[in-house]
Amino acid sequence: MPRLHFESAERLWLVHTPSTTYALRLDENDNPRHVHWGRPLTTAQAITLAGRTPAPASSFDTTVEAEELAADGGARFGPAGLRVRFADGTSGVEWRYAGHDAEDGHLRIHLDDRHHPLRLTLHYRVHDDSDVIERWTTIANRGEDQPIGVRRLDSAAWNLPHRTGYRMTHLVGGWNSEFQLKRAEVPTAETVFTSRRGLTSHHASPWLALDDGTAGENRGEVWSTALAWSGSWRITLHRDPVGRTSWTGGHGHEGLEWSLAPGETLETPVFAGLHTTGGFGAASRAWHDYVRGHVLTHPGETRPVLYNSWEATGFDVDEAGQVALAAKAARLGVEMFVMDDGWFGGRTSDHAGLGDWTPNPGRFPRGLQPLVDEVHRLGMRFGLWVEPEMVNPDSDLYRAHPDWVLHMAHRDRTEMRQQLVLNLARPDTAEWTHAWLDRLVTEHGIDFLKWDANRAFTEAGWPGHPDPDRVWLDHTRAVHRIMDRLRAGHPGLRLEACAGGGGRADLGVLARTDQIWTSDNTDPVDRIGIQHGFGQLFPAQVMGAWVTDNPNVTTGRRTPLRFRFHVSMAGALGIGGDLTTWTEDELKEAAELIAVYKRIRPTVQHGRAHRLAGDGALTGVGYEHEDQYVVLAWCPSRPYGHNPAPLRLTAIDPEAFYRDRDTGASYSGAVLLESGLPLDLPRGDYASALVHLVKD
Repeated sequence: MPRLHFESAERLWLVHTPSTTYALRLDENDNPRHVHWGRPLTTAQAITLAGRTPAPASSFDTTVEAEELAADGGARFGPAGLRVRFADGTSGVEWRYAGHDAEDGHLRIHLDDRHHPLRLTLHYRVHDDSDVIERWTTIANRGEDQPIGVRRLDSAAWNLPHRTGYRMTHLVGGWNSEFQLKRAEVPTAETVFTSRRGLTSHHASPWLALDDGTAGENRGEVWSTALAWSGSWRITLHRDPVGRTSWTGGHGHEGLEWSLAPGETLETPVFAGLHTTGGFGAASRAWHDYVRGHVLTHPGETRPVLYNSWEATGFDVDEAGQVALAAKAARLGVEMFVMDDGWFGGRTSDHAGLGDWTPNPGRFPRGLQPLVDEVHRLGMRFGLWVEPEMVNPDSDLYRAHPDWVLHMAHRDRTEMRQQLVLNLARPDTAEWTHAWLDRLVTEHGIDFLKWDANRAFTEAGWPGHPDPDRVWLDHTRAVHRIMDRLRAGHPGLRLEACAGGGGRADLGVLARTDQIWTSDNTDPVDRIGIQHGFGQLFPAQVMGAWVTDNPNVTTGRRTPLRFRFHVSMAGALGIGGDLTTWTEDELKEAAELIAVYKRIRPTVQHGRAHRLAGDGALTGVGYEHEDQYVVLAWCPSRPYGHNPAPLRLTAIDPEAFYRDRDTGASYSGAVLLESGLPLDLPRGDYASALVHLVKD
């Protein structure tokens, strides 16, 4: 079956993925109407659905057929994904079909306004190996003399078939509490998910899933979408009183307006979506496969075990101290050493130095090269923390270029964490930023950059610019371009996306980085929930997860080293504690656990993840890859001292036997599915287990 099919007599398009069909058509007024998104349909079945066009209930109601991208104009009263105003004061659009083209799984449908020189193109792209449909929009001002005001330009709208009990699943949080999964009935209302912070944000995620109210981890229909954008964004979910359910989303937030100049084209980020009948677990695995196949630049690489110096030193960084930490990290089997904040300019606290990206001469009198060389001699790669988008007012950069920051005339410049945001929409600021990053990597042979961003946008203006709201879009695009240029110029360089933890986690930044720092909160109990939410969209290989000190710096909680390791082994393992204070027994245990992680790493990082739920507080993840199956299980508490029952596994062959690689015990696949895997959990709270099974 071809991926894209056009039925000309019906003006109907069918977009096929391996397991689903998406269908849309043009109505008699050339409006693009949604027909179907879900289980596979034949052309004849899609034609039957397209013929169902109920009339509005009354003159007070909206047009009843769902639209592919709702716009202002006519009898439309729901949330509009496209809002424009023309120079004569007219708002809204009336479409005339201007043709379509399709190649290599990419469908483009062109629509022109019937009076004004505006062209809209709807994009749909699919891949042979994925049920994910990538959608985005371009608009072009085809006039010669008048700009067009753009008040909202979404990437796509998604529409669902009629069901009575839809639920929404989304992520909320804050700094140190990112990716908290929430599930609730979809209200009869408009529900807005948004970030107005200039970053993807800790507080909400541009990922949204809906199900019919009956889906579970391993069964049921789920529709899931994710926006590939690293700045402010907005998704509006709408359920009307008769049960029609849709959502529209894209970059920007309410209150912004951009000017589309004559001859200019504006393109939105991808808003991707998938449908599955296999529940929330199948949706996550489909996203993970898509990320590996079509987002990540180096999906086949295993992420190294890294050490980061932040919790050991804070801002108290110098060559001798870093060399000592590097030596201890190398003893453990760490593969990459990352020096965090405090190495540059006058950076002895967060009050000064951001923007002055040269080594502090008092702390590194010989520059960075001796440290880099020593780390490489120890057999590790070298990484460095940077915050390219920010500047302290107490810095040489700001004193020289106070106009380079986001600001507005006659308004105070709000400082957060004693810093301001550089306006990378400015070509001169962006070019300077790329230049110092490129020079730093080139001169010192840097292998890895942790790219941080530690505050939200305020006073996001550009005095004197004719279209100041464009800074909300152009800054994010500049960040993406700088990352792209760095990677192109340094093919061996690897990047980690960070924004005070998980404040910038999205498919847009992940296309330019190799992993994401999930949260500044490294408490393993909190991390179980944070990592559960993160894994709804992202695979384990991009999830930065550190083992840090006791008591935890965030919560003060004390947990066994084994428990901390087992939680962090569920992602891209890192060490972030002060190794100079660890006992010899702790260092020995850590080295042994790192060796175990390296053995299971291919399965964890490249395998398919299955979330597991047991009795009480017992949860876990099973990773399957080729003939390997790795179980990581955690039991933070044991009410009344009761031991949980064996943990039931999924994705196990019931006809096969599985051997525990460490104990030699053999288990029937049918028994593992039905009665579970017995776990050798230590007594007490904060118990955990790692079981490495091999299919015989």
